[in-house]
Amino acid sequence: MTGPTGRSSLCLLLLLGPLSACQRAEPPAAPVAAPPVTVAAVEPFDLEERIEASGQLLARAEASVAAQVAGQVTEILADEGAPVEEGDVVVEIDPERRELELARQRAQMAEARAQLEERRRELARIQSLHRQGVASDARLDAARTALALARSRYDSARANLALAERALRDSSVRAPFSGFISRRHANEGEFVAPGTPLFDLVALDPIEVEFHLAERDSGRVEVGDPVAVRVDPFPGEVFRGKVTHVAPTIDPRTRTLRVKGLLANPEGRLRPGLFARVDLGLSVRRGVAMVPEEAVLERADGSVVFRLVGGNRVERRRVRTGERREGFVEIREGLELGDRVVVRGNAELVDGARVALVEVGPQTRVGSTPAPPAPVAAGTAARLDAGEAAAR
Repeated sequence: MTGPTGRSSLCLLLLLGPLSACQRAEPPAAPVAAPPVTVAAVEPFDLEERIEASGQLLARAEASVAAQVAGQVTEILADEGAPVEEGDVVVEIDPERRELELARQRAQMAEARAQLEERRRELARIQSLHRQGVASDARLDAARTALALARSRYDSARANLALAERALRDSSVRAPFSGFISRRHANEGEFVAPGTPLFDLVALDPIEVEFHLAERDSGRVEVGDPVAVRVDPFPGEVFRGKVTHVAPTIDPRTRTLRVKGLLANPEGRLRPGLFARVDLGLSVRRGVAMVPEEAVLERADGSVVFRLVGGNRVERRRVRTGERREGFVEIREGLELGDRVVVRGNAELVDGARVALVEVGPQTRVGSTPAPPAPVAAGTAARLDAGEAAAR
């Protein structure tokens, strides 16, 4: 006889029986196919880079010449734009007045010299009388004091004479170096005081070019390197010179290096202030790691690539890129020579995903020169050989 408990168990078995049968009848899920991808090896290249910069032309020597004496401008011997040689007189500031002052100081000098000689003779006479017991000690002391005063007046007159001679020289304002009068500040008949600007002088031959290089190019320039300069007023014309100054430090605000070059300018066609395009020529970087641009994906956290590991899985790697050359991009950080990266089929990949290799193709070297085998390190060469063997 079946009790209530037995009837409940029987019902439960009847209900679960069909469900178990359905579960056993369901077919297993099909495995997810690995996406097909194309990979390429990170290879060394020799990159030829042209170092270019922009700057401006500067006068090698430039000065604002001012008056050193007070007086009236009596003559201007060189106008604006005129060429002058070092030592040429440009402005006269009442030299006649200075000549008269010089004559007066010479007369005072002669008078002071005569008084000094007279006091010397007087002292000698008093000393002789003092030895004979005729002159007193007080009189001898007075003669010595008079001689000291005469000597002091003589020294003062000599200094005043030197100042008068200097003032006469300064009344003829001369060019401190060879160049051109770029601007005139005073006119004839104008009274000027010491310190009043008279004219601006600028030297144009040779002329300097100043420019700045990016931090990464700071180690590629040295004093004596050739420079080629182009300016807008003379399109198609190149002015050549040499590097004369390389700053010892990098500007911490702009992360650039200040450089100066010197250019011949005999005809004065190059003028200070012109915008200049500077070309320092080619620089070769050997053994640069590069991959096809398709391998690099731009994501929110930066540039990433998928590196092949274990033959059929990929690893997501962040990289720092550099120069680009017609379909190829430099990898500065994140990969090593010989690593293999996904070139096609990487858009939907995730870290650790399995992949199926369609082909392993060599890079097509477009616009770059492959590095010779010699500079490549032994470990790198081994990785390259392993990558090629896997490709075959």
